[in-house]
Amino acid sequence: MCETGLRFPAFRLVKEGAKLGVADYTVDLPWRPVPFARTADVERVLAEFDAGATIVAQGLHLNRAQTATFCSALEGALGHPVQANAYYTPRGSQGLAVHHDTHDVFVLQIAGEKRWLVYEPVLELPLKEQRYRAAVDGAPGEAVIDTVLGPGDTLYLPRGWLHEARTSDVDSLHLTVGINVYTWLDAVRDALSDVEGELAFRRSVDGDFTTPSDLLDLLGDRLGIADVARRKAKRLERRRRPVLDGQISQLRALDGLDTATEVERRPSVLATVEEEGDAIALAFHGKRLLLPGRLWAEADFLLAVDQPFTAADLPGDLDDAGRVVLVRRLVREGFLRIRLPDVPGGR
Repeated sequence: MCETGLRFPAFRLVKEGAKLGVADYTVDLPWRPVPFARTADVERVLAEFDAGATIVAQGLHLNRAQTATFCSALEGALGHPVQANAYYTPRGSQGLAVHHDTHDVFVLQIAGEKRWLVYEPVLELPLKEQRYRAAVDGAPGEAVIDTVLGPGDTLYLPRGWLHEARTSDVDSLHLTVGINVYTWLDAVRDALSDVEGELAFRRSVDGDFTTPSDLLDLLGDRLGIADVARRKAKRLERRRRPVLDGQISQLRALDGLDTATEVERRPSVLATVEEEGDAIALAFHGKRLLLPGRLWAEADFLLAVDQPFTAADLPGDLDDAGRVVLVRRLVREGFLRIRLPDVPGGR
């Protein structure tokens, strides 16, 4: 936070009982043709921190490769979108008043300590727009959890559970990992999008407001387990941004790629594959790669593989040259990466 390049909204300041506007701790730096707007004014940020403000590093899954890879791994395990923020709170301070989150949260304490007070929810499983307002919803009751987290400790907060956190006589740094779950409301909305092509849903509502019996049947047909799972996976895949650390080195290494070159799937990749006409659509990172329809064996292998492999290991009827062409394309697109021995971790 003492560097001068950080800009809002990648960071913000919060302090319980105080209103901190972005202009209070940022500055626009002149530049042509466009200024660097809302850049951290380090002296103001440090003064606010010294006065009790919490520094929030936002969207770390968007701008930090290591955190993005971690969140992607969680998404693959949980099947729901994951986000991450970090909170650096000075000693003897509180960043946020009692509130609930509209997504599930894992609190990962990194340094220092923080006391957490957790209360029963006033609204069970709130939607994104359903925020807690003490003036309307009333004050929370007695705390059901009162605990202090130290380095390495974890706290799980289901969405809707009220909570607040305070530091002691030491500063605190923790990471919040938010799980934006896919709900049945999301599933129904996605199913409604699927029935737009049905004539029955496009008819006008009659004056007697009688619901045609076939409408619910048509909608229900699209809420089967397989359909819901498919849409849920596609929604998750579409929102994911690529994590392409080291990609320039990868592109330069393509010239030496052959059937013996070890490659691996990037750990951030979560992919789906489906038939599209005579082709196969491999979808990942919000894009779709069309492959020849005869490559089903190769596609299934690529979806399942979790170990390093070579082009020669690919199943199917491609010859060696075809296997190399396929692997080269997938490296270029960020689906695979070449294991480079001169880079730590093979990257």
